[in-house]
Amino acid sequence: MRLPERILTTFVVIIMAGLVLVPTAQVIMRGVFVLPFIGAEEFTRFLLICLIFCAYPLVVEHGENIVMGEFKAALPDRARRMLNLFISLCAIGATGFMGYVTATNISRNLTNATPTLGIPFWIFLGAALFGFAGAAIVHLLHLRKPPQADTNIAV
Repeated sequence: MRLPERILTTFVVIIMAGLVLVPTAQVIMRGVFVLPFIGAEEFTRFLLICLIFCAYPLVVEHGENIVMGEFKAALPDRARRMLNLFISLCAIGATGFMGYVTATNISRNLTNATPTLGIPFWIFLGAALFGFAGAAIVHLLHLRKPPQADTNIAV
């Protein structure tokens, strides 16, 4: 595992731990100490959004995204290679476009924040931008060798 992947994996694991610990702390605070944990739901939503988008490049890197394995396995070798190239090009276009749209939205929402904790929206959108831009870069790198293995069969 390369260093950037290791760092991102560690970051995603920390976010996931927070996603478990924040609601647990909320239940303990309310149930045991009868104290409110103000903003716990909002912070949990924030962590979930960050987890999904920050983990997206890792999913793409490992080829664990949804594929039509049965359809591709039925194709001749040359058609399968051409389809893999087409899929990679479409994925680069889609994730690049989503990254562009997200960057545009960040510039329009610099002053907006969540109601309870005041978390700036650009942080949420920044996680999405990171995920889409990271996935676009990974897809670009995969142009050399597409990760779509013929053994990846998704139901």
